[in-house]
Amino acid sequence: MSRAYLEPAADAGVPFLRLGSLRFPARVGAGGIRVHKEEGDGATPVGILPLRRILYRADRLPPPRCAVPREPISPKDGWCDDPTHRDYNRPVALPHPGRHEELWRDDRLYDVVGVLGWNDDPVVPGRGSAIFLHVAPPDGAPTAGCIGLALDALLQVLAAGLGEIVVPG
Repeated sequence: MSRAYLEPAADAGVPFLRLGSLRFPARVGAGGIRVHKEEGDGATPVGILPLRRILYRADRLPPPRCAVPREPISPKDGWCDDPTHRDYNRPVALPHPGRHEELWRDDRLYDVVGVLGWNDDPVVPGRGSAIFLHVAPPDGAPTAGCIGLALDALLQVLAAGLGEIVVPG
């Protein structure tokens, strides 16, 4: 598996994700890139973020080529972002009693979702949840703390064997 690097934005521009000779504009969290990530801060965490698995909308595209396990999502799939709930920073079945986000979205941002290893081994309540590699907002807006790429770029880095992303501090 291959290691990608998030390259900082030059002159307040757009950061890039680099994997070997591939280099694509990326979106990061509206809260910037932070060493001390907290739930709800909108920041992308600093660190080496292993790609755990790929989730995808099988009704919209075929299974992406990748070096990690992959599985289709359904309308009943969610992710708990409630630091007071025992399922915090874990996938959940919907409906779910804790605060959560739905993975089955109309806006296409989660048509392909790479689950990144952040605050998952062990989970620490409040340290941040649902840090994904996903489709970037089409309007160029920042993410809520994830890393976003255009769909074609995302599929290319997955097919190239992406195994982890280094986010420098």
